[in-house]
Amino acid sequence: MASSSSAQLPWSAWHARLHHKLLANPDLLPAEASLLIAVSGGQDSMALLGLLIDLQRKHGWSLEVWHGDHNWHQQSATIATELKDWCEAHNLSFWSDQAKPGQTNNEATARHWRYEQLTLHTERLSSNNPNHPCRYVLTGHTSSDRAETLLLNLARGADLAGLSSMRQCRPISKDNPRKNVQLIRPLLGFSREDTAQICSELSLPIWLDPANSNPDFSRNRVRQEVLPVLESLHPGCSLRIAALAERLNHHHADQQAIAMLALNNLSKQNGLCRQDLAQLPITARTTLLAYWLKRSGAPSLPAVQLEQISQSIGPGKPPGSLHLAQGWKVQWQRNSVQLEHHD
Repeated sequence: MASSSSAQLPWSAWHARLHHKLLANPDLLPAEASLLIAVSGGQDSMALLGLLIDLQRKHGWSLEVWHGDHNWHQQSATIATELKDWCEAHNLSFWSDQAKPGQTNNEATARHWRYEQLTLHTERLSSNNPNHPCRYVLTGHTSSDRAETLLLNLARGADLAGLSSMRQCRPISKDNPRKNVQLIRPLLGFSREDTAQICSELSLPIWLDPANSNPDFSRNRVRQEVLPVLESLHPGCSLRIAALAERLNHHHADQQAIAMLALNNLSKQNGLCRQDLAQLPITARTTLLAYWLKRSGAPSLPAVQLEQISQSIGPGKPPGSLHLAQGWKVQWQRNSVQLEHHD
């Protein structure tokens, strides 16, 4: 069952904080936009929903709520039903999907399923109202989630892109950014403690998901075991880790912009100028090769393979080639590095 508390306030410091953030960044959630909000029923997504309901009159948004039932526990259908009743009582359009058994076996497949369903719903909403398409999907991720994600990706050996992966705004489909639907995380400047306080002050119900305490999920163990230890050693570290993730995100964006400029200067017919590329340090060559492959639509490569290619096109190295996945091949001659694709 949901838990809730004290009397609702029509406006609060939390409303003002999010409102001023949106005014400072008007492209994040434009006025009059159609917004699809992913709501699990937990404190983060309910805090987001509660704030958006109250801010709606100032921004003129059209709000739609989507709930994903992973079918992980017996109470999941009850949560979906109670959340539906709450949304309808607040005059909110509510949509939900339930995963089939085995469809969301782990965190990665569950995330893929959620974003796939959300994308389908934006397409349906846009088809039903082509003059007012739905191009924004919102989630309740907070700075606490960002800190957890950085620690997890750091432990997995992620590169700079992985360490800065939880951005405030990105295409919802990484494989097809042309879908023109953005994934927005408005609460990245709020902590999990903040969202708990928001729900308390605004009398928002919270549905507790037993899956959030399941130690089989790596994020739960970081949340319940790793971060508490770090906080006891260095109080406030979660906020500092989240701030580091934000700085890494800006650094990655800067690196990407500089890499694109460099690639434009290195580009020649059907490839890159090998002589100029070979004069760069190997780390710079590796970075540029990664962006070049991505820009060309080729599959991403492991760091080891990228370094192998980078070494092979260095000064004094002979011509060669390397077959990649999905019919791609990179080859290097005396004067150029080229990419070929065969179906």
